[in-house]
Amino acid sequence: MYENHTTALLFLYIYGIVLYRTKRGEGELRRCFGQLWQALTIKKKILLFAGAVFVVCLLSVIFNIWVVRFSLVDFNRILEQNTHSINLVQALETESGYFKDYVQRQGGVTEEMLSEAMENTKEAVYAMPFDYSDIGEERYARTWSMRSSYEVYVEKRTEFLASGKENEHYISDLYRLYEMQEYLLQYAGILMTDTLEVSGVEYKEKIPGLLGVPTLVIGFGILLLFAVIKLAQLMNKAIIVPVMKLVEASKSIAENDFYIEDVQVENQDELGELVHAFNKMKYATGEYITALEEKRTTLDLLHAEEMEKLKVQRRLETIRLDLLKSQVNPHFLFNTLNVIGGMANIEEAETTEKMIKALSSLFRYNLKTDDIIVPLVRELKVVEDYMYLQRMRFGERISYDIVCEADKDRALVPAFTFQPLAENAIIHGLSRKEEGGRLRIRIKLKQDALHIAIGDTGKGMKKEELDALRKKLKEPEREDGHRGIGLGNIYRRVNAMYADGKVEIYSKENVGTVVVVVIPQRGGESYVSDSGGRR
Repeated sequence: MYENHTTALLFLYIYGIVLYRTKRGEGELRRCFGQLWQALTIKKKILLFAGAVFVVCLLSVIFNIWVVRFSLVDFNRILEQNTHSINLVQALETESGYFKDYVQRQGGVTEEMLSEAMENTKEAVYAMPFDYSDIGEERYARTWSMRSSYEVYVEKRTEFLASGKENEHYISDLYRLYEMQEYLLQYAGILMTDTLEVSGVEYKEKIPGLLGVPTLVIGFGILLLFAVIKLAQLMNKAIIVPVMKLVEASKSIAENDFYIEDVQVENQDELGELVHAFNKMKYATGEYITALEEKRTTLDLLHAEEMEKLKVQRRLETIRLDLLKSQVNPHFLFNTLNVIGGMANIEEAETTEKMIKALSSLFRYNLKTDDIIVPLVRELKVVEDYMYLQRMRFGERISYDIVCEADKDRALVPAFTFQPLAENAIIHGLSRKEEGGRLRIRIKLKQDALHIAIGDTGKGMKKEELDALRKKLKEPEREDGHRGIGLGNIYRRVNAMYADGKVEIYSKENVGTVVVVVIPQRGGESYVSDSGGRR
């Protein structure tokens, strides 16, 4: 509306002076002022508000200074003038009395007492106001005469006291000093009377003003308070109200209500632009959220269809796998191994016969065992058969021993636990060492838990490799349903089947590796958590 807001405000003020007498002019003034105020930037509004508050505070300080000066400074000046005139009379009376007693050797007045009295008189004389513009012509003339007479008196008094009684004019000089003291006392009394009369007149003149000071203070305070309240109302309407509207609208948006009414303000400043942008953003965000919701719903439907297709595909793959397994009849395999074993017996090949029986036992256990947990004795039988075959393969390079301090028939362990761990020890540890090594299996029952330690003196692992393996064991199972039969499979099964089950691995490079499996037992038997299906 205006390029220079300060010039516009001045123009508006002059324009208001011209139109203020008419109601139409008053309404026009308010309308123009409102438009100009709304068009100001926030920075200029704050500057104007701060300037107005500064002016109000400055006027308040100036008014308070005037009140203090009127009520304290002027009255204090009157009281000081009266006090000086009274002190002068008292000082002259004291000095004249001490002077008579000192000269006549009466009253015990000493020279020090007289000197102090004379010094007080001197201070009282020169303390009297001597400003022509302040005390007026008559009092100035009397004060001047008082000072001149006192200076003559001081000169004569000094000569008299210095000469002593040897002075031939001692008596005449003494009475002359008495006359001068009397004259000074009379003159001081006249000066005091004049001062009191003038002070009384000034005091009477200021009394009405002093009585009106409280009313003036209250009225001025109300006026300043009214001005500050008006300024605060303008700032509240220009800044606080739009911000509060934005806050309320933001709360509704936070509750996912993007279709509330637009925020309406009269501001043409930065807040007005902010509100306009907020309304546009609210509408655009609402449309975007709606589109996302529709897209999410569509994707959910597509995902559900895809998951159903995956389930069907998995069922088909399972059926195909079962069909493939059924093509190889386990009985045919076992019967064939038995025939080979019988022929080895006929040919008196005892070693071959033992190897075939051990391999047959392994196949039978792997293909026909459907139990989740089995007696410890069965797992030990499987691992012994496996180690027998490995010894036949590696010869003297590999040896093993098994120490069991638990009841093999009563203790229960997860199926397929020992053989995969022994296989890992041979493949990753013992077979990599040229000289081979030893496999040790230790089983103990401690505090209702079966502690199984399977260790080897093989290659071992570096600390970085051990940390990587431990981290990999804690990773979740792959989503494709793939399950290994090694350490990872045992780790997941033990932690899933037993609430307090543990699988821990320790290793040192060129020393060996130990895998510790802890399986809780109750009453000498294993128990399974709810997820395992048995308790």
